[in-house]
Amino acid sequence: MLRRFVLASVCLSGLLGCTRTAPANWARGGAPLEIPRARWIVATSVVDLFPDGRVLLNDNQQLTVDRGGRMWDSNNDPVALLEPTGHVMGPGDKLLGTVGVLHASKDNEQNAWLSVLPTGEVVQYADDGTRTPLGAWVGCNQTYRSHQTCTYLSHILAPRILTSLQGGRTWYPRGPGWGPGLMPGMGIGPWR
Repeated sequence: MLRRFVLASVCLSGLLGCTRTAPANWARGGAPLEIPRARWIVATSVVDLFPDGRVLLNDNQQLTVDRGGRMWDSNNDPVALLEPTGHVMGPGDKLLGTVGVLHASKDNEQNAWLSVLPTGEVVQYADDGTRTPLGAWVGCNQTYRSHQTCTYLSHILAPRILTSLQGGRTWYPRGPGWGPGLMPGMGIGPWR
């Protein structure tokens, strides 16, 4: 009996040791958010946000966000927590930056690296102040809390999207649309 207990304890501790540690205020939650039905289109990438908190990147669920500012991945591991102060805390209480309603800055930086303008346009700022467009959100301008949700998602997902764009990878295979009556750029199945 004791041998089984020790074996079970060792196996369980091995499993628990691999999970990411949630931010300190994870259970309490962070900044109150509103989750709209919204869409962000950046080049070949499409981010869909649903009112139940699901976040899809090119039709694949990547994240889930809740009204308490918590964000977790498809394995239910914590990704980030938006504190009421605007600080974004990652696993192990690592500072991931600061997010306001319109602007987001990286950890320990004073200037914004990304903005979601009231029109929905997403703008990335270089160190020298040069602006680069990063697509646009549709559906985020209902309230300031829903706009902040879109800024929060942009802050978390933009590095991943930028990496895929700079690497030359596209999420969909290249190909023309099929069938009569389809407009250019539209397609069926994975060719859309």
